[in-house]
Amino acid sequence: MKRYGLIGYPLGHSFSKKYFSSKFEKEGLADCIFDLYPLANISDFPNLIKSQQDLLGLAVTIPYKQLIIPFLSGIDPNTRNVGAVNCIKIIKEKLIGYNTDIVGFEKSFLPLLQPYHQRALVLGTGGAAKAVQYVLQKIHLPFLQVSRKVSPGNGIISYKDLDEKIIQDHTVIINCTPVGMVPNENMYPDIPYQYITTKHLLYDLIYKPETTLFLQKGLTLGALAKNGYDMLILQAEENWRIWNS
Repeated sequence: MKRYGLIGYPLGHSFSKKYFSSKFEKEGLADCIFDLYPLANISDFPNLIKSQQDLLGLAVTIPYKQLIIPFLSGIDPNTRNVGAVNCIKIIKEKLIGYNTDIVGFEKSFLPLLQPYHQRALVLGTGGAAKAVQYVLQKIHLPFLQVSRKVSPGNGIISYKDLDEKIIQDHTVIINCTPVGMVPNENMYPDIPYQYITTKHLLYDLIYKPETTLFLQKGLTLGALAKNGYDMLILQAEENWRIWNS
């Protein structure tokens, strides 16, 4: 049996098991199985690896995309630059980390860009935000990072710093936080939405609900809105390619 899975905590929101189980059925891969491994603490990871010795690959989600790195045998060069891992290839006792959020975000994001999308706001500082920043740097799209946790000199601005000029100057706004995700779909990032225009692009890495309040508020003001579903599919397929390459 070829076993794959997902680690994170909690995993109630994940669609990975359903996606891969459906993929295995459609493609006639009767010898493949995908399981969920909720880890209350990342320190439980070594025991998981020992107990599931037939594992060939793991996807990694919140909150372990950065915390998993010390447990790995090696990291893909691009992933090392990002500083976050969401895919692990297991070869015997070696655990190699990759970041397929890069591929998923880039391929789903680039077709949306227009000439007037010259600067971006990145909401959040977690592992997913790091992949987004990597892509923005790659395509030379300047950005500001916004977070609730701001320290002097770290180059990150707080939500209370956002004003009309910043919003109008940054016509791309990317939500990399879990704010608005099921079961908290009544929440949304605290930005001054009244300054959003028809030239804005709002991209939410969340895929459930399909249209978060963050996106709804943008759509109401005529902005272009995109959720994270396509990114999720693209990164899942990239995981599969890596696991089987």
